[in-house]
Amino acid sequence: MRILHTSDWHLGQHFMGKSRQAEHQALIDWLLSQIDAHAVDAVLIAGDVFDTGSPPSYARELYSHLVVKLHHAGVALLLLGGNHDSVATLGENRALLAVLDTTVVAAVGNPADHLVVLPQRDGQAGCIVCAVPFIRPRDVLQSQAGQSAQDKQQSLQAAIQAYYQGVHQAGLARQATLQQALGRSVPLIATGHLTTVGASSNESVREIYVGSLDAFPTAAFPPVDYIALGHIHKPQKVGGLEHIRYCGSPIPLGFDEAKQQKEVLLVDLDATGLAGITPLPVPRFQALISVSGNLATLPNAIAAAAAEGTAEQPAWLEVTVAEDDYLQDLPERINTMTQGLPVEVLRVRRQRTSAAAALASAANETLDELSPHDVFARRLAAEALAPELQQALEQRYRAIVQSITEGAA
Repeated sequence: MRILHTSDWHLGQHFMGKSRQAEHQALIDWLLSQIDAHAVDAVLIAGDVFDTGSPPSYARELYSHLVVKLHHAGVALLLLGGNHDSVATLGENRALLAVLDTTVVAAVGNPADHLVVLPQRDGQAGCIVCAVPFIRPRDVLQSQAGQSAQDKQQSLQAAIQAYYQGVHQAGLARQATLQQALGRSVPLIATGHLTTVGASSNESVREIYVGSLDAFPTAAFPPVDYIALGHIHKPQKVGGLEHIRYCGSPIPLGFDEAKQQKEVLLVDLDATGLAGITPLPVPRFQALISVSGNLATLPNAIAAAAAEGTAEQPAWLEVTVAEDDYLQDLPERINTMTQGLPVEVLRVRRQRTSAAAALASAANETLDELSPHDVFARRLAAEALAPELQQALEQRYRAIVQSITEGAA
């Protein structure tokens, strides 16, 4: 059996004033051609199907288009909820989508309800999936008064591990029953949408410090043939293990991802378990380029970036200015450099080269250049606090931001 593992599509993303609709439409068209060319039996999207809990109508339309096209191709689809996804939005059409060979697991529930048998194109059972979506703390844990940050981390880690074990035990029982009925081996795989120990992240990933759990230990995953992970946008093995993979996002979701080669994974399973994994590079559908330098060197850098754009589809630029970052009229100067070129500057950043320059230009800095965590960190740095108290406040702030984010979803 061959599964295409992908994640973190973020349909409906509004990126610095730009829609990603055209890119996602091109991605779907490309994906459908690859599914046919590589004889894929099933597609697995490991969370963050949408960018927000209330995606725009065009994002829902793209989602529906993907479901219908895969159904017509005879390819099963498994969708997992991520931290960006609204449980209600993702699960509202579960019964309808089931008729179209699409299974949606939006939130944590009874372990037995997380077992999905993915079929091959001929209808025969191909594998059993322990389909675990993003786990919110309230799904598996009740807060206790007086717990320290370390106690909360240990409790949450233990609760998530216990939940995986429960789903895994149910999966083993289902596997035994199915294998007896079919008279052959059926692989068992699992999913997850979380940060694991050793995973390399980037600024485009919304941190999901649940309680104070920074990362889930790799050793805490159950022993299965393959673990399909989502949330981290950079494709990678976890802990050097071949069978635990982040496929990464299929398009760059921030300028920090602009140089990454995006990919999806073709996962081959047979009676012995995992037979092989083949990365499938995803084409770049929109030029996304980050350039840096001073006012003397930037014109050449911008001209080189313009070679990747066209009049119909200009390259999107992030420009970081060094040395001359104290100047107040940087946006105007950059705009002059780009006149007549097939580029659009989406963000101008100042590279702080010295304390004096930083102080001189702090008043000119805009919120577009800062993340919420940057703002909080700078305010915290202005206070004379003990390191332990600073760390505790930072953890508390992340927990508050997370709770607000989940409430909005």
